[in-house]
Amino acid sequence: MTTRSLEGLPNPLAPDWLCVPADANALAPGLWPTSATRSPGGELSIGGVTAAALAAEFGTPLYVIDEADARARAAELLTVFQAEFARIGTSVKVYYAGKAFLSTEVVRWVSDAGLNIDVCSGGELAVALAGGADPARLGFHGNNKSLAELDQATRVGVGTIVIDSEVEIGRVAEAAARHGRAQNVRLRVNSGVHAHTHEFLATSHEDQKFGIVLTDAPRLVALIRAEPALNFVGLHCHIGSQIFGADGFAESAARLLDLHAVLLAGGPVPELNLGGGFGIAYTSADEPTPIRELAVALADIVATECARLNIPLPVVAFEPGRVIIGRAGVSLYRVGTTKAVDVSGRQRLYVSVDGGMSDNVRPALYGADYAVRLADRTSTAEPALVRIAGKHCESGDIVVDADYLPSDVTPGDLLAVPATGAYCWALSNNYNYQGRAPVVAVLNGSARVLVRGETIADLLARDAGAQQPFNGGES
Repeated sequence: MTTRSLEGLPNPLAPDWLCVPADANALAPGLWPTSATRSPGGELSIGGVTAAALAAEFGTPLYVIDEADARARAAELLTVFQAEFARIGTSVKVYYAGKAFLSTEVVRWVSDAGLNIDVCSGGELAVALAGGADPARLGFHGNNKSLAELDQATRVGVGTIVIDSEVEIGRVAEAAARHGRAQNVRLRVNSGVHAHTHEFLATSHEDQKFGIVLTDAPRLVALIRAEPALNFVGLHCHIGSQIFGADGFAESAARLLDLHAVLLAGGPVPELNLGGGFGIAYTSADEPTPIRELAVALADIVATECARLNIPLPVVAFEPGRVIIGRAGVSLYRVGTTKAVDVSGRQRLYVSVDGGMSDNVRPALYGADYAVRLADRTSTAEPALVRIAGKHCESGDIVVDADYLPSDVTPGDLLAVPATGAYCWALSNNYNYQGRAPVVAVLNGSARVLVRGETIADLLARDAGAQQPFNGGES
């Protein structure tokens, strides 16, 4: 039994944005790494390595990162933003948002491209340092940085610490003084701008855990400036994630620069950090704003507002992550079972794979949508509406809520889900004692492990009550 469209029309169970593809084998433009190709026989290749070869060597689920794609996006973004802000008479600092995906190799990729790196925990800081990052080119975020983390950051010489609350002023000052440093700090503020994104991804409205309200900023900046061990470099704001267009940034920048102008009366404010959150395409219905268009718009916004206020142009900082690493990543899964489910007289085909919310929790957490394609063959079967489900004991364990695959999709098929480079491995977990999947990089026809996968033996090794080592089920 299969799910089929009626006379070429979409299955009425499909969301309004999802169209029946003319070819359910084709790779939708804008979703896949630039190196992704498909052979006449349907074999997907990334970085010159076939998906079948990757699955055979490393198993599934598997995260695959196109190294050349990620490096190129990092370099292009920096080049474009540097050019546009030079056009208006200032410079930029671009921080790679490590929370999207961080490994020691990725640290080297973005550092080679000329980017700084943003971290938000002692663990991320350790990875950045292990990858050879210059501590002076790191930014440290977080709404509840521990005393140990602040000590570590000031001791190694982190370039900038983002102060998120009044209580952190004294904590950072004490740590910096202990290590004989004048620590550069930013103050995170909430501009009150609600980005056009999921509620849980919007990070600059007033009722949330990050930052302080604009009206409190002058008092806190005065407290920062009164600390001999602190050097106030500017404001920081982040209006959300997966944002299309520049309207939200424009309004937020205007409000921030109004405050920036007020703060100039009390001393220098050399920088302004407008955050990140630039969106990417996850499905064929998404139309993200091109990077060059964003850079032009953001530079013009800053120039216009500074001219209005008659203040000097600050150095402007940004923190992109997803837009660099997201599209470079593809996840591979093996189909285990298929099941046609009748819903009000129409059918949806459930396709269950060997991963799920342990390797991509975003659909369950945010309602995120993804696309899917067969990765090891092609088919002339009619497109069927599918829902890609995980293997976990949770009804919300969905990897792809809705897409069309050839209706003959069957157990054993290899599936590929694009645009999984950001926040998938970073949010991965051990639900149902599923080991985290490995991450491999592909480049010029070869593959290498970036992060090793976890085995059941690895998981049991952490269990203090385990009576004996796991032997794989052998007697």
